[in-house]
Amino acid sequence: MSPAPVDVLVIGAGQAGLSAAYHLRRRGFVPLGDADGSPTFVVLDAESEPGGAWQHRWATLRMGTVNGIHELPGYAVPPADPQAPSREVLPAYFAAYEDRFDLRVRRPVRVRAVRRADDDPRGLLTVDAQDADGPLSWSARYVVNATGTWRKPFWPTYPGQSSFAGRQLHVHDYRSAEEFRDQRVVIVGAGVSAIQLLDEISQVTDTFWVSRTEPQWDATGFDTAARIQAIAGVEERVRQGLPPGSVVSVTGAHWSPWAEAAEDRGALVWHPMFTAIEPESVRMPDGTLQPADVILWATGFRADIAHLAPLRLRTAAGGVRVRDTRAIDEPRLFLIGYGPSQSTVGANRAGRDAVRMIVRDRAAD
Repeated sequence: MSPAPVDVLVIGAGQAGLSAAYHLRRRGFVPLGDADGSPTFVVLDAESEPGGAWQHRWATLRMGTVNGIHELPGYAVPPADPQAPSREVLPAYFAAYEDRFDLRVRRPVRVRAVRRADDDPRGLLTVDAQDADGPLSWSARYVVNATGTWRKPFWPTYPGQSSFAGRQLHVHDYRSAEEFRDQRVVIVGAGVSAIQLLDEISQVTDTFWVSRTEPQWDATGFDTAARIQAIAGVEERVRQGLPPGSVVSVTGAHWSPWAEAAEDRGALVWHPMFTAIEPESVRMPDGTLQPADVILWATGFRADIAHLAPLRLRTAAGGVRVRDTRAIDEPRLFLIGYGPSQSTVGANRAGRDAVRMIVRDRAAD
């Protein structure tokens, strides 16, 4: 099977991928298959339906409490009831967006590998993928990787973890606080999801909150200046090839309605990270045991980029060197929704910036 030629191949149809596809459309690119002589693009998505990670969020994540929602470029989110589940509103919005701009996302298609077609640094990248009917392949002048992090939940390891007799789950698999009623839930983490779920779960049962470092609460709120500072810090990390970390890890903790609600109920009580896990408890640094029926790991996600391994871009530190969305060591590859563009605002901007560089490159050829 010969790879199908395409100018730009976008991997992922979440916030970042759809932003890139929109800007490709604006710059005169057309979906692969339109034979009018224009440059072409194709968008591949591993999900069965539109909506990216939003379709998998827990039902109680409402539109009124979703953190940092921003519209996709060119088409605003239609007015929605603040109490409506985000996993219902936003996937429908993404589907409407794909139709509105005729993006023709191909799904479900799982990309297996991205590799260089030959040794020519100005040559093509080969993208090997799989759908329900079998293997697929494309030859692309540029690849825009927008696979995000949802499929790569991060689970820390602690002594005795496999001996735990209760339930362990990651935020990735959380559905409802009701399933934990009358159980003691140890919540691990200090990010936005950890605090949201601490607030929610503590309304129906006993919780015990731990994290590696104690949050330093900022009463000023998460304003534009703080966001810019956070993004700049993560940008510097990815330029050096360090694992990007999260924007929250740079900005620290900011008061939110769910943090304030948990504080009012007396649930927002921080404890240092446990040192080991026992069959029915966790062992604290002072040697005492805290009983546990459930351990909920709100410990974040990692970049879903295993399919890029054939390009050999990972540094010894474990990251990929990226500057302004472009892979420093493979300029035909753009990583958006990676590092500083993991936020919704950053993802939109990254899609635009990647397309600008592609257009500039083509003009210079």
